[in-house]
Amino acid sequence: MLQPVQLFKLLADETRSAIVMLLRESGELCVCDICAVTAESQPKISRHMALLREAELVADRREGKWVHYRLSPHMPAWAATIIESAWNSERDNIQKKLSAASLSSC
Repeated sequence: MLQPVQLFKLLADETRSAIVMLLRESGELCVCDICAVTAESQPKISRHMALLREAELVADRREGKWVHYRLSPHMPAWAATIIESAWNSERDNIQKKLSAASLSSC
């Protein structure tokens, strides 16, 4: 079960924090879209996604060769509240990043 210290350690990383905020804004993104918005490589994003998946913060679904991620509906309510608060303070920046990126239709 996710503990507060674990959540804060996960979100302390700028890339993982950005991924969580992007998923909160978009609902669901494939790895290629996350790479486009964060300007990070696919292996690096996949490693971060593995950590978020292990903590049960994100859920995934496969569609052919693509993996799509979304925030887990099963995360603890307290964690969802923290993510929601962070998203509220970063919403404009997140929306700008998404608008600036060329998202694919995986």
